[in-house]
Amino acid sequence: MLGKIFENILWSSRLITILPVIFGLIGAIICFIIASYDILNVMFGAWNYMINGDHSIDLHSDAVGIIVGAIDLYLMALVLFIFSFGIYELFISEIEPMKASKQSQVLEIKSLDQLKDKIGKVIIMVLIVNFFQRVLHAKFSTPLEMVYLAISILALCVGLYFLHKGGGSHH
Repeated sequence: MLGKIFENILWSSRLITILPVIFGLIGAIICFIIASYDILNVMFGAWNYMINGDHSIDLHSDAVGIIVGAIDLYLMALVLFIFSFGIYELFISEIEPMKASKQSQVLEIKSLDQLKDKIGKVIIMVLIVNFFQRVLHAKFSTPLEMVYLAISILALCVGLYFLHKGGGSHH
């Protein structure tokens, strides 16, 4: 009798995982809003640049950097989104409307390893976009620094190749 009560309490305690689900979704929404706001600012800046002749910002480098930063935030939002869906599916309940949806393959999580794998791939993309954003603002003063940049890009390409090659066998 006492064992059954304890097991019921233990089973119900899994519902605490609703907290990372809720706050993960809130974090994702915040990232989506901030990234969208940044892109809107670039749009208005481009409008002012082209229509009003306001050249107070360097539209080329600033716009690309801000847009890449927004992509970084969108990817981070997707990490939080996938995390929230995965935790909910694993610990709380299957999401019924998801079963009939074409997008369910992206969000459907059957194990903790699958959740880690999906999140890991998106995080790698976040890091690559972040690297690209930093390269945009880097100042190279020696040819050796350019060689380091080329080696870094090559390493990213090789890493992406193996990530893609390994990712294709799971589906």
